[in-house]
Order: sequence, then C-alpha cells, then structure tokens
Amino acid sequence: MIDSSKDLFIETEVVDSESGLAELCDRLRGQPVLALDTEFLREKTYRAQLCLLQVAAENVIACVDPLALGNLDPLLDIIYDSSVTKVMHSARQDMEIFFDLRGDLPTPLFDSQVAATLLGYGEQVGYANLVKGMLGIELDKMHTRTDWTQRPLDEAQLTYAADDVRYLFRIYHQQVDALKAKGRLDWLQEDFDELTDINTYSPPEESLWKRVKGRQKLKGVQLAILRELAVWREDQAKKINRPRRWVLKDDVLVDISRFAPVDITGLEKIRGLENKIIQNHGDALLNAIKQGQNSPKENWPKKVEGKRLTPAQDALVDVLMAVLRARGAEHEVSPALMANRKELEGLILGQTDSPVLHGWRAELAGHDLQAVLSGKQVIQIDNGMLELKNL
Repeated sequence: MIDSSKDLFIETEVVDSESGLAELCDRLRGQPVLALDTEFLREKTYRAQLCLLQVAAENVIACVDPLALGNLDPLLDIIYDSSVTKVMHSARQDMEIFFDLRGDLPTPLFDSQVAATLLGYGEQVGYANLVKGMLGIELDKMHTRTDWTQRPLDEAQLTYAADDVRYLFRIYHQQVDALKAKGRLDWLQEDFDELTDINTYSPPEESLWKRVKGRQKLKGVQLAILRELAVWREDQAKKINRPRRWVLKDDVLVDISRFAPVDITGLEKIRGLENKIIQNHGDALLNAIKQGQNSPKENWPKKVEGKRLTPAQDALVDVLMAVLRARGAEHEVSPALMANRKELEGLILGQTDSPVLHGWRAELAGHDLQAVLSGKQVIQIDNGMLELKNL
C-alpha cells in the first residue's frame, strides 16, 4: 500500500512552459495511477474551454496551464496510456473534455464518486464532502465560481485547484483498500465502462432529437422533422463553437416541427425565431423540414408511450421500494443508486433490461426483487425488521 499521507507536504508545480511540461512528463512516465481534474468554462461555447488541468501522482502535484501551452500532447500521451489508471471524481464532464481533445477517451478509469456509493457515502456525494468524510479535512469552496480564463491565477486559486487532485490521490488508495475488504472492487466495472463509452459523449445523430425539451408534444411526422432540425442545429453549434441554445432554443425547434412552415413567410410566424437566423439559415431550415416530411413513415422516430399502472401494480411498486430500501440499509448503499421508482415500475411491466438486474445491483437487490415478483420469496416482519423468506 502506498503511503499517501506525505502528499500533504508536496509543493504544487505550475506548468506553463514547454520545458516545464517536458520535465513533468518525465516524472509522470511509469506512474501506475494519475489523479486528474479539470477547470473549464462552457457557458458561451459548444465545447468546454479547458483552462487548467490538474494531475497528481506519487510525489507529484501539478497544475498545467493549457492557455499558456496550447499543445498538451506530451501529457495527453501519458494520460491515454492504457497501463495507467486515471482517477477522477464525478468524471463525466472531465471525460467529455478529453473526448473533445482527442476524439477518444482515456482508460482505465476509477471514479471516486461512484466508488463512494458502495462505501456508505450516499448517492453523488460531492468532492468536498467526501474529503471531509474520509480524511477529516475541510476544503475551501470560495473559488467554485472562479473565471478560470483569467490570468494570472493567484496562490489561493492554485491551492484550490491542486487540492482537487492532492486529496483525490489519497482517497483513491483508501477506497481501493476499503472496496477490497468488502469484496466490492469488481462491482464498479460496469459503471466505469459506461463512463468510458464513446457513445456516452457522442450520441448518434439520429438520436439527438431525444435531448430536445418539449418533444413530448410532437408525434408522427413532426418527430421526423424534429430529428432533422436537431441534426442541423448540432452541426451549426459545432461549426461556430457556440451552445446549442444560442443557435436555436428547444421551444423554437418544437414549434417549427409542429407547424412545419413551407416558406420564409411561414418561418417568420414562428415565435422566438430571430430574423437573423431566418436570413442566414432560412433555406436550410426549410430543407430540414422537407427532409423530415419526405422520410418514410417506417423511419419516423417512435414516441414511447408509458403504460399506466393499475392501482394494484402501483401498490406492488411500494412493496419493491420497501425491499430496495431494506437491502440498501443492510449493505450501506443508497437505494436510489440501485434503482429508481420508474425502473421498478418497468420490472412490474415485464422489462428485463433494467440496470438493477445486472452486475452488483443484481447481487444486492435485483435477484430479491425478481424473487418477490415471481412468488419465490415472501416479505415478513421480524422484530420490526423487514425480512425475505424463501417459499
């Protein structure tokens, strides 16, 4: 086991030159574990703007300045080395940045937030709370809303950024030991695999319409039009590197799909559709509408209608929720992490692909839920505790 307590005394390196980056990379090569975090801004861009990349390893803590360097390839080569475990907390946004940088994802990954759920810290525990809970250290949160594009960064900002990996490196080793002791280390792989799946960050174009708020109002060919418009908007947002909503807001996309104007005059009647957009992209919008209308009916997006539960089925969901909570309390795992109410409704309606029926979730609760539904187990109360008994 690595003695990571000494990392408290490691001075943070600020890397803002090619020579500094080369020296850092020399020290990182061969390290089996890297703790990583990023500081970024994305309010005004399609792709998040990487402003700082923090890394920690044995005897190394560094804040790398991509705004000063430009080219991070030497460091990225090390990060993308498949022999190196990458440790992040709530990794999804960080992984999205790495995907934007290289069109690929660094593996293998260890997410300390996911791991914490199997160690009794509840669902989606924040980094500061995890540091306090595991290490007894109170972190300064005053720089959470810092504009990381501004230079120079002061000492307090750099300390805040470095602490995100300084303690993460320590937490990783403690979590691995704790998970091994509980026999749960392998349970996380399915969750980590999802976080390193390229489709998580680059969904197929034909599914972009599913992200549009208000799509539930549409049906039939309207959804086919929305699909084409969503693809057009995505392409435009990428091209100008601006948020999707800056190109066209969701409610405007929905109204265009609903009313399907056939000419510029019709577009001008759509509330919220700016004249500038019509002037510059009116023909493209009309073409997208036509493409949707001309697509074969069998290729129209399918609107998934949820089935309504009977009162008896709804009561059965409450029973399954009780089993889920009991198993969560027994194993010190948040019930919400194992399954939500909608997923339990799906079990009752006969769905067999629910996450709770796979991997560690099945071991903790999924098999019991199926046994209750099939009548192989019954619920009884013993000394005020819910218990399951085999028939």
